[in-house]
Parts: sequence; structure tokens; C-alpha cells
Amino acid sequence: MHASSTSRVRFARCGAARVRSPVTVCSMSGSSREVTLLDYGAGNVRSVRNAIRKLGFDVKDVQSAADIANAERLVFPGVGSFVTGIDAINDRGYASALKDYIQSSRPFLGICLGLQLLFDGSEENGGCEGLGIIPGYVAKFDTSLGLPVPHIGWNNLHLKKKSDLLDPVENDRVYFVHSYRAIPDAKNEDWVLATSNYGGEFVAAVGKGNMYASQFHPEKSGKVGLKILKAFLEPNAETEPSEKMSNSSVDGLSKRVIACLDVRANDNGDLVVTKGDQYDVREASSNGGSERPVRNLGKPVELANRYFEEGADEVTFLNITGFRDFPLSDLPMLDVLERTSEGVFVPLTVGGGIRGFTDGEGKSYTALEVASEYFRSGADKVSIGSDAVYIVEEFLKTGKKPGDSSIEQISRVYGAQAVVVSIDPKRVYVSDPEQCPHSCVKTEKTGPNGEAFCWWQCTVKGGREARELGAVELAKGVEELGAGEILLNCIDKDGTGEGFDLELVNAVSTAVTIPVIASSGAGVPEHFSEVLNKTGAAAALAAGIFHRKEVEISAVKEHMAEGGIPTRL
Repeated sequence: MHASSTSRVRFARCGAARVRSPVTVCSMSGSSREVTLLDYGAGNVRSVRNAIRKLGFDVKDVQSAADIANAERLVFPGVGSFVTGIDAINDRGYASALKDYIQSSRPFLGICLGLQLLFDGSEENGGCEGLGIIPGYVAKFDTSLGLPVPHIGWNNLHLKKKSDLLDPVENDRVYFVHSYRAIPDAKNEDWVLATSNYGGEFVAAVGKGNMYASQFHPEKSGKVGLKILKAFLEPNAETEPSEKMSNSSVDGLSKRVIACLDVRANDNGDLVVTKGDQYDVREASSNGGSERPVRNLGKPVELANRYFEEGADEVTFLNITGFRDFPLSDLPMLDVLERTSEGVFVPLTVGGGIRGFTDGEGKSYTALEVASEYFRSGADKVSIGSDAVYIVEEFLKTGKKPGDSSIEQISRVYGAQAVVVSIDPKRVYVSDPEQCPHSCVKTEKTGPNGEAFCWWQCTVKGGREARELGAVELAKGVEELGAGEILLNCIDKDGTGEGFDLELVNAVSTAVTIPVIASSGAGVPEHFSEVLNKTGAAAALAAGIFHRKEVEISAVKEHMAEGGIPTRL
């Protein structure tokens, strides 16, 4: 829907009407270093909590409307659907207290959905009323413009007026992840502090007095995000000058460089970062024997912290051990996420066993419950692998959406941007595309018998089992079911250092409107620039070359920026 059509949408009141209960406002006798956090259970709030604590403040969770009324400073983060967010506020009886608090001019910071809910309403889910504090409506980005949606990544801010909150930003980019946005207009221009641009201008930050809200995530915007949070928490404190060089001269959403950590238990049961060559993670035998230890490239938390300091735009954990019988028993991986989120303030993705399970006692858990535990432990996104293949196979067979698949469950509650689908395909050559039921392309790299066409066959179980489903068909299917991003691996290229499979990345990125992350095959900085210039990839990911320091993240980004690619430096 185009932005101009939002005025014609009727916005329904979401959830049952609430009788307003009187809230007694007590004198504020709490610590001057206390921040009240309104956590209604949406997404990764742990990172907000960790960022606040890192800045030397205590966190108090909202348990009742009275906690909102008595707060000294209130932070309201949110991700997911507009309806889920507003219903949660209404169901808990928080709406009136929240509106009264904001109108009292005490310090308030809304984040992401915490900004959107302040508007009159949203067109999401057919239309829904918001809190009505800021004039205007929230509408989906226009996919007809050819831009991937959700809007995921690091983008510039265009400051509309001076504010203490955004003074630390200077020329830095901040991190966005959303499919819907508010449009600045004459009715809300006195609220708008900053805008950003993605197929058109949208509201990036608002503020009046002590009340602020941002569409971007300061807790995921690296060191500049921590400065923004500090400016809110301590408005009179001096801000340290930026130490890093300015961003590339190319404005707009940057292309992302992602560090991936394949994590599994070694033969001693310890979690280590490893890396396979065409998915084989064990060392080559030096003596011809059968004992081949798991390749150990470091400890997960230490490496993740290193990549944060080196400028990675995101960090992805792929748990290839599995705890596939019951992932909620995967306490070591949950601990890794918790400890990583204490010091890494860029987005974290985790994959491995994200689906419904039944434990040894016969109790069943939904994929949503499994994902929720990872979100509570510090993940911003979850990656679904083999389960996505099975879901789409059934979807294509029946022509009906399952309604309760892992993709749909998680996307419905946490939003499409929280669901990544990881695809593990391998190239299959064909002589005659007319005889192939899959999406084929003409290839510059001919097959062993001179075949001029190919398709990419999906695999499951870590590449060990091939399925009769193409990567393009899978990508289109998961997009329709609600996934927000594709992590596109390539078994043929994995560990080769020869560069990404450009034909594969181009085939998938042109078939969908959601962002695609290119993975497998990077060996030098030029490979990143190549895939980001020659295909529709929104990001490029690597693992082993970063772990072994064969290529520095800074070298990749410098090469990208020199080539005119929008880059966060």
C-alpha cells in the first residue's frame, strides 16, 4: 500500500475495551540511577537491559500500572506486530498510565514498536488503533519500489531539529529493523527530530521535552547507540567524541558485513567455534587414522566480542550440535547468548533446532516457545533451517498455508524481521531446462558434461540429505509464509575461498522481496564487494577467514567503501 492511501484505512480498536482504573502516584523515592523498563514480552529486551546496566543504571521492571506512574525514567522497547504490542498494553491495563506518564513530561524513551504505538494507528493486520499521542499513521514500506522489506540494517539519520538525544550521532549510522514506518507530515512535524530514507522519507526519531522515541534500536547501534542511551539517561553528561572515521560518502542503507560463528560441542563436550570445508568440521587426519578432532577456532563469547570491536554489523551463531531432541535443554548455547549480549551491542542471530519439540516426558513445546527462550536469552533473530524445507514442501503440495508452522508462529508474534531462513543448497546441472521442474538459470560455469543450465537443490540435516526442492522455490515459499530474511549458503562454495556463487545469489535475490544474505566462499575483500555490487544481496557473511584473521573486517569494509558501496565504517 502506498503511503498516500493510509488516510483511507479504518483503524479498529485492538483488544477488549478497558475500564480505566485510578492509579495512585506515589512520591518518587527510588534511586536516581533507576530506570523503569516496560517489558511486555516482545523480542530481545535483554539487550536494552544490558545496555542500561552497562551505563551504570539499575533496572526495575514494570509489574503494574502503578510502576509506570511512579517511574523516574521509563524505557519502552518493543518489536513485533502492532496488534500484539497494543493488545499487550491494553490487556495489562497499562495504556492509561502510559499516556498519563508521557503527558507528565517525565523522561521517556520508546524504541522501535515503542515509537510506532505512540501514533494514531497502523494499517498492519487490517488496521489498528494506537495510543493517539502523535498524529499520523504507520504503513508498510512500498515493496513496488524494488527495495527489500523489512528494512534491515544501518542507515543515516537526517536531523530536523537539535536535541540532546541525537547530539552524539554526528555522521554515524544507526540500526533499523522494521517493515512498517510512520510518515512525516504537517500534523506531526513539531514532533519529528530526525528522519531516514528508504524508498522515501520516514520518521526515525521523535521528541518533545523529556519525551523521546526512536524507530531505530540504540541498544543495537554499537558504540554510538550507547552514547544515545547515555544522552537520554544523563542529559547533562559530557559525550565522548567519536573515535572512528566518518562513514562512506554514499548515503542510505549500508550493505552489511556479518561474522558467522558455527558453534558445536567438541569431543570433550565443550562449546567451540568451528568451521567446515563443504560442511566437514573435523580436522584432516595427519596419520591416516580414524580419529579426527573437531576443528577448534576459538571460544564463542570471546570471538563475538572481538567481532563487535572490529566493526561487524551483525553476529550470527549457528549451533550445529543441535540438542535436536530438545533445544530448550541447550543450556550452554543459551548461556553463550546471555553472556554475549552483555558486551555485544549489534544484532545477534541464532540458529539450530528452532522448531516444535516433545521432551522425554512427553510434554510438547511449540516453535514459538523455543524461539521465545532464545529471544529472552539475547537473540534478536532466529534462523530456521531444515524445518523450513519440510514446511514449504508441504505448503507446495497442498497449496495451503499450514497456519501453525514455525515460520508463521514466530513471525506472527515477533514480526517477519525476527525470522531468518537458512538455505543449504548445492548446484545441479541440467542439459534441458524444459525437462526440469525447478527454476533453472543459464550458467557461465558449465557442467562436467557441458551442461549449460543449473538449479540449486535444497538439503537438510546439515547438508547430508538432498530434497526435491529448489532454493528459489524455497525462498519464495518462506517469504509467503512470513519469513523476513534469507541466509543463503552454498555447499559447493563452502570453505573454498573462491568467492560467492553469484549466480545463486542473483537467482534468489531477484525472486523475493525480502533481504538476502550471501554466504559461503569468501576468501578476500574483493569477494564481498563483488557479490554486493553484482547481485541483489543486502549483506555478505563469512566465518573461517575472520576467525583465522586471514581477512580483517576493516579491510572488507574499506574495500567496499572505496568502491562506492554504502558502508558503516
